Amino acid sequence: MKNNNVKKLVTAAMLAAMVCVATMVIQISIPGGGYINLGDAFVLLSGFILGPLYGGIAAGIGSCIADLIAFPAYAPATFVIKFFVAFVASIIFSKGKSKISCIIGSIVGELIMIFGYFLYEAVFVKLGLGAAVGIPFNAIQGSVGAVIAFILISIFSKNKALKQIIDV
Repeated sequence: MKNNNVKKLVTAAMLAAMVCVATMVIQISIPGGGYINLGDAFVLLSGFILGPLYGGIAAGIGSCIADLIAFPAYAPATFVIKFFVAFVASIIFSKGKSKISCIIGSIVGELIMIFGYFLYEAVFVKLGLGAAVGIPFNAIQGSVGAVIAFILISIFSKNKALKQIIDV
């Protein structure tokens, strides 16, 4: 029991770091000051590998750290949004741990991301309906993240050594 908690904690820290790096290393600037990145792939993987709670925390922390460095005003919202992306995607994925549950979990998770940022920008950044400008960019980021997460989880689930370690 204790070893499993340590393993989850270490894996969560590693995935949080991977989320942060994937978010910060490859960035494509978009109008309005944001950017498209590969962090969402690792946000989804965090949920798939660690389950809803640990995966959500790893996703939220990794994404939040990246925003603290680049866009501090978004950091609190990012923590909450990315937590729920990983949390919900994980719950859906765990129902079958299949390709279909991975795809559905990714889609629902990324819809949460798109709606979450729209809501944050509309209400808290006070852009109103102007926040809709970010929807296509977030949809692209979410789609790319979902495809990469699907490819990676497919690879992990076929590797016997990795499958024993991460239970996918």
